[in-house]
Amino acid sequence: MSDPSYPLAVTNTRSIRLFPAAAEPASGLSGQSVQGTPRRQAILLTGAGGEVGHGLIHRLSEAGSTPIVAFDLRPLDDALAARCHAVFTGDIRDPFALAPILARYELTEVYHLAALLSSTGERNPELAHEVNTQGTVNLLRLCAQQAEATGRPVKFIYPSSIAVYGLPSEAEKRRAGAVLEDQYLNPITMYGVNKLCCEHLGRYYAEHYRLLTRGDAPAPIDFRCVRYPGLISPHTAPSGGTSDYGPLMLHAAAKGQEGVCFVEPEARLPFMLMADAIDATIALAQAENVSRRVYNVASFAPSASEIAAAITMHFPAFKVRYDIHPGRARIVSSWPADVDRSAAAEDLGVPTHREFGRVLAESLVPAVRGMYGQ
Repeated sequence: MSDPSYPLAVTNTRSIRLFPAAAEPASGLSGQSVQGTPRRQAILLTGAGGEVGHGLIHRLSEAGSTPIVAFDLRPLDDALAARCHAVFTGDIRDPFALAPILARYELTEVYHLAALLSSTGERNPELAHEVNTQGTVNLLRLCAQQAEATGRPVKFIYPSSIAVYGLPSEAEKRRAGAVLEDQYLNPITMYGVNKLCCEHLGRYYAEHYRLLTRGDAPAPIDFRCVRYPGLISPHTAPSGGTSDYGPLMLHAAAKGQEGVCFVEPEARLPFMLMADAIDATIALAQAENVSRRVYNVASFAPSASEIAAAITMHFPAFKVRYDIHPGRARIVSSWPADVDRSAAAEDLGVPTHREFGRVLAESLVPAVRGMYGQ
C-alpha cells in the first residue's frame, strides 16, 4: 500500500494522458461525462505507486482488457504508467482531485490502496485520519454517486490490516490463537482505528446506504475487504514499518551485519509474501459469490526468534541483538499471533499455509542475496 509523505496543503490535480485514444469513443463506453461525451469503463487504483499498486497494475494489465486508471500523490514511473490508460496525481483528501476521474470514466472496480501506514500514522495521527478515513469517504461517495446515475454498483476492493485487532495482553494473545474476522476489534493505533472505521463505512455503503430515502434501489457499492497480515517482499528493502523486524534481520544478515530486533524473541505475527497478498486481492475481486465483507489472509506465523534461527541456517555468522522498542513492541503485542483463514480458503480458494523455512529458502534469501551482489 502507498505510504507517501503527505504535504499539509492539498495539492492540485493534473492528468497525464498516455494514449490519445483514451478520450475517443470506442466499444465498451457507457454513461455520459459532464461534457456529454461517452465515458469509458475502467478500473481505478489509488495509491498506485506503492508496491501493492505495482503488483496489481502488472497483474491486471496482463490479465484483462479493461483500461486501468491510476491515482497517486506523485507521478508513476514511466514503465508503470505505460501499463495504465491514464494517470492522475492528487491528494486523496481532496474530493476535487478525484472528480475528474469520474467525469471521464465509469468505474467498474476500485482498488483503494492510498493510505498512511501504521508507524507514520502514529507520528501524525490527525493526518492519518484525514488521509485514511476522509480519503476513503471521498472515494466511496463519488462511487455511490456514479452508481446512482448508472444503476450499476461499483465493486470496491479495500485492503485492510491486522492493525484492526487489539488484544489486551500477551496472555490473551496466546490463548486466542488464530483470531476470526469479528474478534478482538479494539485497535490501539490510529492506522488500525482508521482501517476498522473504513471497513464499517464500506459495509454501510454496501448494505445500509441511505435507508430512509433509497427505497428499492440497489446498494451502490459492492464492498469487499481483505485484511493483510505483515507483508514481506523479496524485491524491496524494509522501510521500518511495525512488522518489519523480520525483513530487517534478513537484510542485516545478507549485508554481514548484526541484526537488531525491536520486539521480544517470542513476539509472533502472521505474515505472507507480497505476491501472495496480490493474488488474494485479485481472487477477492474476481469471486462470484462471497459470504462476508471481510476476509483474513496469511501464510505463516513464526516468532521473532524462529525467524532469526531460520535466517542463521542460510547465514551461519548472523547474530541478532534484541533491543526492545516499547511502543513498537506494544503494538505488535496487540496484534494476533495468527488469524483464522478458513473463510478465504473456502470462498476465494486462497492457500492457507506456506512453510516459512521453504519460503525463506526459495524466495527471500536468493532475492536478498541478489540485492547485495552475492
